[in-house]
Amino acid sequence: MPNYLAPGVYVEEVSSGSKPIEGVGTAVAGFVGFAEKGPLSEPVLIANWTHYTRVFGGFVEGAYLPHSVYGYFLNGGGAAYVIRIAKPEPDGQAVKGTAERIGVPSAAGDDKPAFTVQALDAAQAGEYSVSIAEPGEPGEDTFRLDVLRAGKVVESFDNVTAKRGPQNVATVVSKQSKLVSLEQHKSGALALPRKDSVVALGGAAPEPVVLNAATYVGDPVERTGIGGFEAIDEITMVLVPDLMSAHQQGLIDADGVRAVQQAMIAHCELMSDRVAILDPPPGLNSQQIRHWRSETAGYDTKFGTLYWPWITTLDPNTGTPVAVPPSGHVAGIWGRNDETRGVHKAPANEVVRGVVSLQTAISRVEQELLNPVGINCIRAFPGQGIRLWGARTLSSDPEWRYINVRRLFNFIEESILNGTNWVVFEPNDEYLWSSVRRVVGAFLQRIWRNGALMGRTAAEAYYVKCDEENNPPESRDAGNLIIEIGVAPVKPAEFVVFRIAQMPHGPALDE
Repeated sequence: MPNYLAPGVYVEEVSSGSKPIEGVGTAVAGFVGFAEKGPLSEPVLIANWTHYTRVFGGFVEGAYLPHSVYGYFLNGGGAAYVIRIAKPEPDGQAVKGTAERIGVPSAAGDDKPAFTVQALDAAQAGEYSVSIAEPGEPGEDTFRLDVLRAGKVVESFDNVTAKRGPQNVATVVSKQSKLVSLEQHKSGALALPRKDSVVALGGAAPEPVVLNAATYVGDPVERTGIGGFEAIDEITMVLVPDLMSAHQQGLIDADGVRAVQQAMIAHCELMSDRVAILDPPPGLNSQQIRHWRSETAGYDTKFGTLYWPWITTLDPNTGTPVAVPPSGHVAGIWGRNDETRGVHKAPANEVVRGVVSLQTAISRVEQELLNPVGINCIRAFPGQGIRLWGARTLSSDPEWRYINVRRLFNFIEESILNGTNWVVFEPNDEYLWSSVRRVVGAFLQRIWRNGALMGRTAAEAYYVKCDEENNPPESRDAGNLIIEIGVAPVKPAEFVVFRIAQMPHGPALDE
């Protein structure tokens, strides 16, 4: 408290003690797969399909990642993180690592480069070079940056500058180039490059490696594969559509597929705030997928889901039908459902956009065998389109049977975790307890009013307990603050039963 020494009127700003909890995002996907180009083995945030094509290129044969990302955005998905892994070559080899960053000489003539340039495709880095030339409109601070391939200009950025602004070379290259990336030198800001200089982007030769399950699993420290998502809290869905591409090409066997899918589940269980959307092998009928689910993929987890069958879309470039795994389209529907209805609503009975047919047609009798084992079917209904017709996790625990319940708890837990950091190191007394009850209660009240919790009154929908009973002196002495929260999530009406009976002819029986 300040000391007042002179007479007068003083104004102080004080905290109200109320720090509302804001809901976290619920629909950010994490993709791992093959792409035409782009950085290898590092997560890249993608905002839309155009952004994806600028960084990773378009559709490419033998890769399901582009189709999955396209279907994700087409069906209403929001932002996504993409990790590109090495595309397998015909001999089963792949290119590891990224191209080396090459310094462009500075006009000052010192040892420090003006900036560094890197080829986005490590496999083709040796084919490119960058030159600095006089701009079309002469000026002391402007220059032209050309990207050359075999001596011919393939990209050109004219009248760019090292200064800040819309013509800044780093800004222009980042937005427009499909071949190179440019970064300022670590020692400071961008410097004016020496004109008439030419640098080759070859760098170190790429190292060939054999593609295997470990490539997909990756390493959290190196930010590769699925492990690269550990450092990104925003992700709520994890997908590896090209796992089945590698399996089809014989690069990964059934044990490898199982190992990668188990790694996806383990990652989601470790993070506790995301769900894995698994893809089955293509071309299976109802008996085969049930056997695969029971024998090969006998997962039991509340952090994983499985959708079947594969879907058929039209390649936007050629117009030819192509069968793709459903996970990308499903993730987009999850995002659309969260936006229009809320995370508490089961993402089912929703139209799958961009799908022309299913690889396997499913009847109600067949789904009666698949639904109890956690296989969410995609079905075609006359006059109603192709729809998701299942909303179950892969858990045998009835409490966690439905996807919306799992994702609602993910949303509540993550929101409370992020919104109550201010509590740490506060005096552990009744004032703090009442503050926590008030803040958490207000958050759960909003969720209940949005229809996410069961109950005619707030008392029936949730409770927050934080008092002396669950915070006795010995617990406070250990530095603990215990808050107990209970919520009653809504469950989907999975089986709708109309009971119809004949009424006796004549007046009502009670007259």
